Amino acid sequence: MKMKIASGADHGGFKLKNELVTRLNKKYDFLDLGSYALDPNDDYPDFALAVSSAVISGQVNRGILICGSGVGACITANKIRGIRACLCHDTYSAHQGVEHDDMNVLCLGARVIGIELAIELVESFLNSMFTGEARHRRRLSKITAIEAQASLATKEG
Repeated sequence: MKMKIASGADHGGFKLKNELVTRLNKKYDFLDLGSYALDPNDDYPDFALAVSSAVISGQVNRGILICGSGVGACITANKIRGIRACLCHDTYSAHQGVEHDDMNVLCLGARVIGIELAIELVESFLNSMFTGEARHRRRLSKITAIEAQASLATKEG
């Protein structure tokens, strides 16, 4: 069974997203959450929310977000409780983020990298598994506690 991946991109990442899905769709089952047309007025937060929601709900195993730099999509995705999104432009970070930090959303900058590197990064991200080592679980527990504190502070404030 193929791993199910949510993909999303604004106008800045539209072309790269489509190329990635086309080139990798035989290996992975992509849920394309847009954009579906090149629209210079679309906004990356909309696609980051859609992809993150698909990951959190369990509809997909992982997510890939692409915008011009990758930064905006990454910032937005990390606002969603339970999302661990990372901007990666090197293969070490793409696999280590999963192995040590249980990264579940990969963010890419289409104006920073090309298609060949993007494919390597996606493959590195998707072929990696969280090690589950005690030190990594301990750190993730601290992240979860920070998320819970931030949610509580927001409700109280």
